[in-house]
Amino acid sequence: MDYIREFDIQLEREHYYAGETVCGNVILDTVENFKLRSIRVILRGKAHAEWKVMLSGDRRIVKGDQYFMDQRQTIWGEKNFESTIPILPRGVHKFPFRFTLPESALPCSFESRAGQIRYFFKVTIDIPYASPPQGMKYFTIIGPHIDCMDENYLKPTILESRRSTCCWCCKKGTVSLRSVLERSAYACRESIKLKATIDNQGEEEVRLRIRLEQICEYFIDRGVLGVSKDLKNVVLEYRGNPVKPQKRIKWDSGNVLVIPPVPTTLVNICRLVQIYYVLTVSLDTEKEPDLVSVSMPLTIGTVPFRIPNSDKRPVIKYEHACSHVEGGQYLAPDFLLGQVYDGNEHYLREPIVLYKPVYVTVDKSEDK
Repeated sequence: MDYIREFDIQLEREHYYAGETVCGNVILDTVENFKLRSIRVILRGKAHAEWKVMLSGDRRIVKGDQYFMDQRQTIWGEKNFESTIPILPRGVHKFPFRFTLPESALPCSFESRAGQIRYFFKVTIDIPYASPPQGMKYFTIIGPHIDCMDENYLKPTILESRRSTCCWCCKKGTVSLRSVLERSAYACRESIKLKATIDNQGEEEVRLRIRLEQICEYFIDRGVLGVSKDLKNVVLEYRGNPVKPQKRIKWDSGNVLVIPPVPTTLVNICRLVQIYYVLTVSLDTEKEPDLVSVSMPLTIGTVPFRIPNSDKRPVIKYEHACSHVEGGQYLAPDFLLGQVYDGNEHYLREPIVLYKPVYVTVDKSEDK
């Protein structure tokens, strides 16, 4: 529209929790008077999954959608179009809107190539006898609510495993591993509290290896069994010093297992996307990885651990997911403002990112 100089959607914040009120404004800067029938705002939360599969010898695309919210408001004009159409005078106009998010468990915002969970406002400017301009504004939902102080997460997880490097019927050459996970839920940027006891009675050196894996499961309800897709990524990995034969040592993680920003654990909330994490502790030899190993679930929460009876509370920040996990590897072309040519044919500026989800992290700089 030649007479609309600026059309923008502004929010008070870029991230919200379930149950909060979202306040914003639609900004219109016009250069002349014109008839404006209405301004409509839609708040929508939607999950979408899509990928290619081979079905009956043909390569096809399978898709699935799930909606979490769909609210609508008219913030200018009348819903009854038969009434007199008002005239919007030229100038800068600010049209406020206000929506209350549902208090139900909402999945976190998430971006990956196979599936996305997005929350956005869509604004339509209804002008008679003209194609209505539309605008979109995406924002992040921090969810679901997972408190690392819940009793279920505070119970230690103790696992043991052993293996004989001689023969199964005797204890000679036994390599054993005992691991104790102090608690099973953490916020991003927290250190995993893990202890391990390594007893190497074998004939080779063993080395402690710890890895945290992210598992993303996508599912589309199609046909009798549906269609699924699983993706795994290593969030972090640690390798300890060699433990010589006939040696027994105790190892404490201290602050070496810091969880980078990753999407929140998402189980049984979205039928299209499940996200969970597994911590594996193993002993490797030069010839055989995972000679002895134990695995345990680890939950990524949205409310960090607090020291009981302490006035000090963790400082919360919001960061984008790291680039080597689902949720941080991929950004849709919709949110990239292309490469920009600035007159130098050998130099193209990096694309401008219009939107990217953020996740709860703990600001450890306050502890220094």
